[in-house]
Amino acid sequence: MTDKKGDDSNKLSLNRPGKLELKKTVEAGQVKQSFSHGRSKSVAVEVRKKRTFVPKDASGRMTEISAEERAAAEAKEAAEAAFKKAAHSNADTHLTESELAKRAEVLQNAQRAQEEIQKQAEADAEARAKREAADAKRREDEKEAEERKAKAEADRKAKEEAEAKKRIEEEARKAAEEAELAATRAEKDGARRAEPGKKDEKPAAAKPVKKKEVKKQEASKRGNDRRRGKGKLSIDNFDGEQRQRSLASVKRARQKQKQQQGGAKQEASKQTREVVLPDHITVQELANRMSEKAAAVVKTLMTMGTMVTINQTIDADTAQIVVEEFGHTVKRVSDADVEVDLAGPEDKESQRVARAPIVTVMGHVDHGKTSLLDALRETDVVDKEAGGITQHIGAYQVTMASGAKISFVDTPGHEAFTAMRARGAQLTDIVVLVVAADDGVMPQTIEAIRHAKAAEVPIIVAINKIDKPGADPTRVRTELLQHEIQVESMGGDVMDVEVSAKQRLNLENLEETILLQAEILELKANPNRAAEGVVVEAKQERGRGNIATVMVQRGTLRIGDIFVVGAEWGRVRALVNDHGQHVKESGPATPVEVLGLQGTPSAGDQLIVVESEAKAREVSEYRTNKSKAAKAAASGRGTLEELFSQIAAGEVKELPVLIKGDVQGSIEALSGTFDKLGRDDVKVKVLHGAVGAINESDITLARASNALIIGFNVRANPQAREMAKRDGVDIRYYSIIYDAADDVKRMMSGLLDPVYQEKFIGYAEIRETFNISRVGTIAGCMVTEGIVKRGAKVRLLRDNVVVHEGALGQLKRFKDDVKEVKSGFECGMSFENYNDLKVGDVIECFEMEQIEQEI
Repeated sequence: MTDKKGDDSNKLSLNRPGKLELKKTVEAGQVKQSFSHGRSKSVAVEVRKKRTFVPKDASGRMTEISAEERAAAEAKEAAEAAFKKAAHSNADTHLTESELAKRAEVLQNAQRAQEEIQKQAEADAEARAKREAADAKRREDEKEAEERKAKAEADRKAKEEAEAKKRIEEEARKAAEEAELAATRAEKDGARRAEPGKKDEKPAAAKPVKKKEVKKQEASKRGNDRRRGKGKLSIDNFDGEQRQRSLASVKRARQKQKQQQGGAKQEASKQTREVVLPDHITVQELANRMSEKAAAVVKTLMTMGTMVTINQTIDADTAQIVVEEFGHTVKRVSDADVEVDLAGPEDKESQRVARAPIVTVMGHVDHGKTSLLDALRETDVVDKEAGGITQHIGAYQVTMASGAKISFVDTPGHEAFTAMRARGAQLTDIVVLVVAADDGVMPQTIEAIRHAKAAEVPIIVAINKIDKPGADPTRVRTELLQHEIQVESMGGDVMDVEVSAKQRLNLENLEETILLQAEILELKANPNRAAEGVVVEAKQERGRGNIATVMVQRGTLRIGDIFVVGAEWGRVRALVNDHGQHVKESGPATPVEVLGLQGTPSAGDQLIVVESEAKAREVSEYRTNKSKAAKAAASGRGTLEELFSQIAAGEVKELPVLIKGDVQGSIEALSGTFDKLGRDDVKVKVLHGAVGAINESDITLARASNALIIGFNVRANPQAREMAKRDGVDIRYYSIIYDAADDVKRMMSGLLDPVYQEKFIGYAEIRETFNISRVGTIAGCMVTEGIVKRGAKVRLLRDNVVVHEGALGQLKRFKDDVKEVKSGFECGMSFENYNDLKVGDVIECFEMEQIEQEI
């Protein structure tokens, strides 16, 4: 017997002893596949089975085993074969007994490991089965709970429906009883009136009954009699003329009565609300806050003479009148309420501890303020400042030999930095007034004295440069008396110290004087609260972003704090002290650089830590809008008539300027200097001022407004330089404020209208006149003084009285036109559009000379 090649469906095998049978090893079936749009398809599927056979059993039949049993048998056979092979190889290689035992032990360990793996698999299968059983039980419990909940909900709804139905039936029954009672009462009244002997009796207060009412009562009586007589209503005894009131009608009547009673009660006790009114509000929003109809609010406004729609905005005063008209109370609020209680409560005396004094060094330019501070700090900041003049404000903390700490604030002495000196006086505890012994009191010294007095802070006079020849400290003390500064040596209460910053003389006495003044002031602050401080300086650095130098006044500033500073807000990303070291927190009277601002604040802005980012954003948005409104109001040109009059008079002359600086204080100083340069007929208009390098947007703004770009200690990036070169935008760089002020002054002078001045050049006397047709009157003249030029201005004098002023038309000598005729020569002249020339008149010749104005 043979089998065809390639036939896999059938297979020859011995199923029983001595009998060859053909048995299928493939199970066939069909699977139905469903597709979209209702289509389906039947697919034939075959499943092949893998058989495993072992030798015949006792009956001589081959027995089929499972895959697990077959794997175990194979593993056992492999182990036995390996053992036999090892034993055979040991016999061939003459292994020792210990080696044989060792190999046997290894084989046994492998077999035990195989058994442990099998046991672990069985345990995992058992755990999996338990988890599946638990999940199935949990799902059944959840299903039962949902069924119970649905059943309870259905029972509740059925109960409510039954109660509602019962309530309706009860109301209908009561209505029927009331109607029957009323009919009975009417019947009794009619019977009482019909009794004999009582017809002539009339009650004293009874009203006369009209005929229509009597007829209605009789008809009602007859109807009631018929209804009582008929009993149950049916088809046989139904009378179409007598209609009964339905239950639905009774229900509607009762509901209407309840609504009327409820409306009257609600109107009697109208709810009064407290309506919050901002500065401006729409009519619709006002109606919503009062819980009134918008149409009623519009009607009220129209009666007041204000024609509005629901989307229009009204002011708070008008809204308050409307709210009071509706009987509600008003609570006025403002946008500025976001800043209420922003700084927090005042500290208690028990919470405050001693802190270091904040000392501001002030004085005239080049009197040695920064050099004195360098001597105390043992640093050299002067070399870093352009021209040796401090143009930035710096804050430092110095630790004395005794361990006491003093925070110093250095301010510039140039006249352009008035605002920066004023800020330094406001945030300080003590002012050190530096006066050079060889110069004495100067203009900025007087200004520093005024700032210190306005801030009501004590002054310590440091008379510097006592080592220079010609130094006279006594003269300085005497000059200070003129400005109400009386030192102790002259019987006053102001302490003074003679120092030399260059030679390091008497610096210890100055430190002791500062600490003594601080002890008298008893300076204290609470470090355990949200931080508050003042921005000393702000700038923008590449790679670090916006940076602000802050002098913390109270509280402790920590990394991660959310703060508001001016119109900007931010989160503290890093804190850097005056030595360039990163710190985690900064306490009171400590200067620190703060990183993490969203924008560059202005110097002098107050930094306040708030509780959340939302609060910081809200305050920042309010302050930004307020600043924009103030700038828009400041840049206004007045009314249209004023603008037209200025244009007609040629008064609108402005020099547009765009300022970019390294720090905010420099921009502020430049803007103040340019404002002082302005006059009534010409002024500088600062279009934009910001911290950072000059970029493409600055070039675009300058090109659109034909403005000059001033870069103070900053430069333009390559893209901006290329764009400025292409568009013809002028960029000028400065590092000293004097140069910027001088250049802007020259530019403003170029905008001014030139001034013309009359310049006398000569006199000529008319000796004879000639009348020529088509030309006019020609005067034969003799030049008696100076020269006469063609095209010059002339005046005609007759008896020393000016009778005409005009221009010279022609100038000839003999028959030739000449440019000028000198004194002692004759010439012929004619005037433009004037012919009344007489012998003996004198011609005065002059020119208009142009003179440029200077600011």
